[in-house]
Amino acid sequence: MKKILFVTSEAVPFIKTGGLADVTGSLARYIDRQNYDVRVILPKYACMDEMWKNKLRFHSHFYVSLGWRNQYVGILETVEAGVHYYFIDNEYYFAGPQPYNQLHEDIEKFAYFSKAALAAIGMIDFVPDVIHCHDWQTALVPVFLKAFSEDYPLLHHTKTVMTIHNLRFQGRYTMDVVKNLTGLSDDYFTPDKLESYGEANFLKGGIAFADIVTTVSPTYALEIMTREGGESLDGLLYARRNSLYGIINGLDSAEYDPNHDIYLTQNFGISNMREGKAANKLALQRELHLPEDEDTIMLAMVSRLTDQKGLDLIAYVMDEMLSHARLQFVVLGTGQEQYANMLRYFADKYPDKLSANICYSEQLAHRIYASADALLMPSLFEPCGLSQLMSYCYGTLPIVRETGGLKDTVQPYNEYEHTGTGFSFANYNAHEMLNTIYYAMHIYYDDRAQWDEMAQRDMRMDFSWKKSAREYEKLYERLLEN
Repeated sequence: MKKILFVTSEAVPFIKTGGLADVTGSLARYIDRQNYDVRVILPKYACMDEMWKNKLRFHSHFYVSLGWRNQYVGILETVEAGVHYYFIDNEYYFAGPQPYNQLHEDIEKFAYFSKAALAAIGMIDFVPDVIHCHDWQTALVPVFLKAFSEDYPLLHHTKTVMTIHNLRFQGRYTMDVVKNLTGLSDDYFTPDKLESYGEANFLKGGIAFADIVTTVSPTYALEIMTREGGESLDGLLYARRNSLYGIINGLDSAEYDPNHDIYLTQNFGISNMREGKAANKLALQRELHLPEDEDTIMLAMVSRLTDQKGLDLIAYVMDEMLSHARLQFVVLGTGQEQYANMLRYFADKYPDKLSANICYSEQLAHRIYASADALLMPSLFEPCGLSQLMSYCYGTLPIVRETGGLKDTVQPYNEYEHTGTGFSFANYNAHEMLNTIYYAMHIYYDDRAQWDEMAQRDMRMDFSWKKSAREYEKLYERLLEN
């Protein structure tokens, strides 16, 4: 049986700030257990829910060198949903009310975590054939494995995979500080390794030294090799193009099943989709103090409020859209204050049309997916996107910009052939987005039978982790055959 170790900064159900946790927590459960033993190692954050912390049991402890310091490493463990999880414990690094803090703190924190995770392998009686690293927080693992190979005799035949969930976040910091922290020689701080525009770059090191690099959709894999999408790493990624793969993320389909979703006012399936969505829409309108009208199209956005998500396009046409169009717009998310304030302003100006919920709520997110008719995702870039996949489960049609995983997962509606799974536009342009919204509204109001048929078609699609997990298994096999 082949052994795979995920090294990640977050994983459901223990700690989550975004899609990374969904991927690492879910994928580990869907890899074929007859052929693979997949385990996960992550930090033990003080901000984890007490319910999960109470399930952890002490395994062992030791000390690891970080620069000129010796730091305590505790190992705790638990088994959840059949997957073995290990937690690195160090209160100095993992205290605080959230997993991520200021960059200068996180640089040291995750340099420590990468070093501790490698050292912990010698203590847990689990020697992986593949170490699968996720995002910049764990990107030093392949670097350390190469630079300090004599410290890890058990891992001389271990391969590494580096998955990029969002290339924008790279872990860039002052060269001298990173040299001091890591103990890496000057040879590792060159333009083909960790150096990037005068700084040290964790993710660049992971990309340079991992055996295989993956990202979370085929189109995003192509985009990040270009100057426009490469976030200054396009040259290195193009050089590694023969070892770069894009695999679409999956969903935990049981969690987003409208037949059994505990957060819904009324459960529904494909056969009673229209009635079920109408009942949920009316309940959500009451909850959010919007006029109760099941026939008015409800547009939704469940998202981080950042420039990546196309909020500037929305701000540009919000007055035009809300003042003229017959629609309701429900937004849920947290993020940059400028976008939160923009949404609050328009919610005050159009209280009967816009509900701005500046918060994080898993329960409300589920109710929005089930109630809305369409989901808006006009992203500047989108490595994969999960919201459009979640919307499919509830018969909510995505309206997206054709970028990254959105382009891979949303087939634009063709009214002549009656095909498609949603609506899309190509250019990052506010009125191109608005025209696409208006076109979707035209189909909703004037050809409802086609709208409903497309919604039911979406509900039949399978974006579960099973297919994606098979693709990762093929990569592991390819890696271990070489």
